[in-house]
Amino acid sequence: MAKPIQKIGSRRNRRISSRKSARKIPRGVIYVQAGFNNTIVTVTDVRGRVVSWASAGTCGFKGAKRGTPFAAQTAAGNAIRKVVDQGMQRAEVMIKGPGLGRDAALRAIRRSGILLSFVRDVTPMPHNGCRPPKKRRV
Repeated sequence: MAKPIQKIGSRRNRRISSRKSARKIPRGVIYVQAGFNNTIVTVTDVRGRVVSWASAGTCGFKGAKRGTPFAAQTAAGNAIRKVVDQGMQRAEVMIKGPGLGRDAALRAIRRSGILLSFVRDVTPMPHNGCRPPKKRRV
């Protein structure tokens, strides 16, 4: 009985390298979405491809604690720590939403050592478009 021929380029033998750590990103955009219940921080490169992200929920906060400034600060720190290791030096910051985590996330970004070219508030504001829902009666 003939021996089976082993494939030279088989998938098991080859080490699969991680592409995320290999990429060097000198500039990027940091998006902070601060709602009342959660804060999501997303870091992208200049083309808009997501490099890293974190939210207050992924950092271990549950329930009402996710909307706190401390949770937003922790989420921003976690998201930025990954990209600083990949070599990010300059960034633009886009802040969206009415939540308490806006200022805390921005402070954490400033403390990380990344130079900020500008900080922009991109909260959507209606120019009296849709009629809002009726007020809640409790």
